[in-house]
Amino acid sequence: DLHVVGSPQPIVAAPGDDVILPCHVEPKFNVVGLTVEWSRPDRRPDPNDHLSRVEYVHLYRHNKEMTDMKIPSYIGRTALFTDGLRDGNISLRITNVTQEDEGRYRCFIPKLKSQTKSLIVHLIVGELD
Repeated sequence: DLHVVGSPQPIVAAPGDDVILPCHVEPKFNVVGLTVEWSRPDRRPDPNDHLSRVEYVHLYRHNKEMTDMKIPSYIGRTALFTDGLRDGNISLRITNVTQEDEGRYRCFIPKLKSQTKSLIVHLIVGELD
């Protein structure tokens, strides 16, 4: 049976750091042809967007990143490990994190034949002593 697994511990970073939000499918499973969604479940929709569309931190579909539904502040700052997708690694790299990036992230594979298709990873951004 396939499971989506990640980090039970929060990921802690300082502003300006690059972080990896861990998420992968166990046992190893090729997700190259599948859709992978990274989102912010607690984020409020933009009140100025009358369509109130879902926006993603990172959306991978049809073997490439779809940027038209991306949260603007993440453009150019996120990446999946494309070599790792064959082994079920859907961890997300975010570069140059800011205080606004702090919060809960959800990785989700809608078509995964599994009880657990999604996972929450918590990112904490703060000045480290």
